[in-house]
Amino acid sequence: CLGNICRSPLAEGVARRRFADAGIRMVVASCGTGRWHVGEGADPRSRRVAAETGYDLESHRVRQLAAADYRQYDLLLAMDAANLAVMRRQCPSELQSRLGLFLEVAGVQAGGEVPDPYHGDLEDFREVRALVEHGVDGLIQRLA
Repeated sequence: CLGNICRSPLAEGVARRRFADAGIRMVVASCGTGRWHVGEGADPRSRRVAAETGYDLESHRVRQLAAADYRQYDLLLAMDAANLAVMRRQCPSELQSRLGLFLEVAGVQAGGEVPDPYHGDLEDFREVRALVEHGVDGLIQRLA
């Protein structure tokens, strides 16, 4: 996502736990295309809604997407089209097939975006958490 404080930490926390529960061994990491919050923790609202359902984001530290990530990871998923566009511009042409929209790759929603809850309230963050859970479940089905 953009700042790596709201959506992507939630997605990382959900994916880590649900992949482990499903017996899928996979490296999962999140980052932002922007650098405003590098080194900070997840947004307190993300931490709160994650904790409500047993996901732990307390150790999360924001990092910015790096050039090495395109080669290090087999799949890089964006929360929305704007961030996917940034990633497409930065990614080497031979690695473009590794990029996609999270909900689309998960088979949940073609062209679907995870809305940014940053300017919203806790209910907006809860809706993002539920959407991310649905997306991660879709990824598990596709990977199984």
